Amino acid sequence: MKQVKIHDKEFELFIPYEKIRSVVEGLAEKMNRDLKGKNPLFVCILNGSFVFAAELYKRIEIIDSEITFVKLASYDGDKSTGKVKQLIGFNEDIKGRTVVVLEDIVDTGITINNIMKQLEGMEPHEVKVATLLLKPDALKMEVDLDYVGLEIPNDFIVGYGLDYDGRGRNLIDIYTLIK
Repeated sequence: MKQVKIHDKEFELFIPYEKIRSVVEGLAEKMNRDLKGKNPLFVCILNGSFVFAAELYKRIEIIDSEITFVKLASYDGDKSTGKVKQLIGFNEDIKGRTVVVLEDIVDTGITINNIMKQLEGMEPHEVKVATLLLKPDALKMEVDLDYVGLEIPNDFIVGYGLDYDGRGRNLIDIYTLIK
């Protein structure tokens, strides 16, 4: 599809799945090298990151690894609220573990900073952050990212797990708002 309509907004194709898949494969290759022998715990931030996390985790060759999920919310419609609500938290003991936070998109940096503060008190050995997408122009605070798939403009996007008011996550490609 070249265009989609979700609720009251029109979106056009921005990043086709073939490009996304290639980027995810590249990230997995780097992680397989960097994390070998470390027994990493991958932490998927729900809801948006579930598609990225599933695609990436299928390509992680480190058998001695685990994945878990936390659920945070910071968007209302197509705008960041600037606040992070934790809906589902950590259940695992991460003391001494290598933790890899998986995020679909880093825009303001608020969610990543929130999760990093939570992790500090849990005494992991190290924390790495992977994001499929980064909006450098939207950052409101400094973030330390170890793995970045693509840098994109500060446009509103949907698809591949990203939504507009709960819709559009199931799109295989990523679409950008037509202005």
